[in-house]
Amino acid sequence: MKTQLLITGSSGFVGRQLIQHLQGHSDYNVRALVRRMPDVLVTGVDYAVLPDFSAVTVEGPALQGVDVVVHLASRVHVMNDTESDPLEAFRRVNVGYTLQLARSAVAAGVKRFIFVSSVKVNGEQTALGRPYSETDIPSPVDPYGVSKMEAEDALRELAAQTGLEVVIVRPVLVYGPGVKANFANMMKWLKKGVPLPFGAITNQRSLVALDNLVSFILTCVSHPAAAHQTFLISDGEDVSTTQLLIRLGKSMGSPARLIPVPEWLLVLGATILGRKALSQRLCGSLQVDITKCQQLLGWAPIVTLDEGLDATAQHYLGEQTQ
Repeated sequence: MKTQLLITGSSGFVGRQLIQHLQGHSDYNVRALVRRMPDVLVTGVDYAVLPDFSAVTVEGPALQGVDVVVHLASRVHVMNDTESDPLEAFRRVNVGYTLQLARSAVAAGVKRFIFVSSVKVNGEQTALGRPYSETDIPSPVDPYGVSKMEAEDALRELAAQTGLEVVIVRPVLVYGPGVKANFANMMKWLKKGVPLPFGAITNQRSLVALDNLVSFILTCVSHPAAAHQTFLISDGEDVSTTQLLIRLGKSMGSPARLIPVPEWLLVLGATILGRKALSQRLCGSLQVDITKCQQLLGWAPIVTLDEGLDATAQHYLGEQTQ
């Protein structure tokens, strides 16, 4: 018998890839929660149209027959939040609505609830060579990270009360075809051949390719040992910002033109310009240990970092020629 999945956030960056990967899959029936019917329908996918995931109720059709919920939808991290109380805004959606969905799932007989959280629950930065692990005490810094931590705690409490199998996945920065924000900006700079002052950065950062994250989520859907566990997920290969730009430039056919500006000077300049957070992402380290994913679930990345960068670059270049 096929497993019935309900996927929230199905129109987002990760959700779209997950839906495409599941198209025609012999082991799953897929129901995608959407705000409006997409222009292009994926064959074999059942679409449930609701204003947002907070509108899912036990009486409604979205949860009927569902075995596993993959909860991707959330109020996402933004650089310049215009909310007067950002923490309350994040809590309302990422904690309140998530717990409401999970309670409805319990009432509907759902067996497993996969919550895609964030490495920001652990914190913003690691000491070089000392990656985060699942046993570390959470130390979120911003409202988004705090809300994700509180959602995790609420789901674990619900699981203890009801037996719902909660699985928590904390990805690092996700990249892949269609990636936006800073990663897309890097590709734009490289394509234009802009000289960049990032030639002497010695940090180490974990990334996760979209294909690897989707593969891991699907492993968590079916693997018995994933129940009631928390996982940090990455490609398993860390790179410095300098190395990333060099390798991404190679994937794009646009060799990176990097100037070896000392890290301390980059940080100072960014701080003066009010971009200290950006300098932290460019110069600071953020590594995760995926040993638990590998040993407990027998999972391994399905694409290498270079393969993921190649796919990302080729998609970007293809978009530029349209």
